[in-house]
Amino acid sequence: MDDKPQETGSGDGARRQERAREQDETRGRDEARGPSPAPERGEAPAPGKAPGRTGRGRRVWCGSVAAGCAVLGGMLVLLPWERGADGPPEPAPGALALAAVAGGVPASLTGLEALVEERERHLEEHPRDAEAWAVLGAARVEQGRRLGDPARYSRAERALRTSLKVRPRDNAAALRGLAALANARRDHPAALEWGERARKLEPKRWTTYLPLVEAYAGLGDGEAAGRTLDRLKALRSDPAVMARAAAVYRDKGLRDDAAAQLADAAAAAGEPAERASYLEQSGQLAWERGDLEDALGHFREAVRVDPDQWAARAGQGRVLAALGRTAEALDAYRAALAGQPLPEYELELGELYESLGRRQAARDHYALLRSRVREAAAHGADGNLVLGRFEADHGDPGAAVRRLRTEWERQPSAAAADALGWALHRSGRSGEALGFAVRATEETHGGGVRSALHAFHRGMIELELERYGPARRHLREALRINPHFSPLRVPRARAALERLGEPPVDGGPPDRS
Repeated sequence: MDDKPQETGSGDGARRQERAREQDETRGRDEARGPSPAPERGEAPAPGKAPGRTGRGRRVWCGSVAAGCAVLGGMLVLLPWERGADGPPEPAPGALALAAVAGGVPASLTGLEALVEERERHLEEHPRDAEAWAVLGAARVEQGRRLGDPARYSRAERALRTSLKVRPRDNAAALRGLAALANARRDHPAALEWGERARKLEPKRWTTYLPLVEAYAGLGDGEAAGRTLDRLKALRSDPAVMARAAAVYRDKGLRDDAAAQLADAAAAAGEPAERASYLEQSGQLAWERGDLEDALGHFREAVRVDPDQWAARAGQGRVLAALGRTAEALDAYRAALAGQPLPEYELELGELYESLGRRQAARDHYALLRSRVREAAAHGADGNLVLGRFEADHGDPGAAVRRLRTEWERQPSAAAADALGWALHRSGRSGEALGFAVRATEETHGGGVRSALHAFHRGMIELELERYGPARRHLREALRINPHFSPLRVPRARAALERLGEPPVDGGPPDRS
């Protein structure tokens, strides 16, 4: 990517052009999404908010020159307000969001909206304020991530590149924002490039290392992610760092360490949106190890703390489906999609419908998955992984192989290795597939994460190759890691193990390994 911005930064005219672009993008996004599939007879309508909508918070003014707040060293410093008899008033939502964005932690949707509106008003009068453009861009990245709205990423990029145009040199804030944007788009090579440029400018700024850790992890370089995490921890120890450490430990298969870090992060979190994010991640860890009650407890608490925590609602859908509470699971998934319409949720809900024999409902959500991936691609987001997984099981395995081979060459993570291996198997190339399945499951090859799905894929590939001993071992491992990992795949794993039976002691066909 080059540094040529898309914004003009020229006062009222620039802001009017920007708003017109945003209105056009919003209309285009709504048209591209189309209507969600109507609930079938007997189903409750989807609860939650409409996609991309948030309640309007109070309008606040705490810009770069306001007396209300200032950014120093990447953190927010609140200056004194006039004190009443009961002490100072609570900080406004925009000020809290500014603190969160500056510190690399989740912010509330209300606060983000207030912060974006305040920066836009400030920039109408001060279009040469590079810092304000950088904050605006970072806030829009977070909005896009929280709302599942890739159009926000295009707006974020325009703001961040304008910041670079206004201040081409010594603008680490804009570079960090572009690194965070690239991670949100799943463009980890670009995130690494932007992040390293920011690190060279500010090697002692701890927030510089947050997107770098994520970029290295997305590229499948666990060693570099670990080294960068060590540098980060030497500079700072707070909930955001604990959460980033938990993700690295999880990828290494150190689930207990990851869970401990997230528990500490949730206990120390400052604002509800931040705490809810760490609770959701704790729930995901519990889900991955098959602890349904613990997972459901974390997901419910996350939603109680922050009703806009849509990932936790999707987590509730997974757990409730595993518990056989199907109607509640469907409601939870619909709520998640209403607030954060991600292709991943469409795939999960479609597969749940398919497991229930409701094939038309499944096809409706698969079609929405394709539409959402196309929309994301129009705004620079990479949907190759989720679309490749979908095509391998429900579409064209050959197309999945082509798509996922490109993904593997750019971003060779354990997830990409697993998806490519499975697509090769589904397209009749199990011999080639096994090498990728091994990479996804063996710690020595970078596949340290304990994933029931990865183990299942490897076991089924080995079964096709008549490697009965390893197939039996890995299918059992999948069910041991999480006996509820997929409504479609768990029955297949159990059926395959039943066909394999127990290993022969004397006589019978030998296991091929």
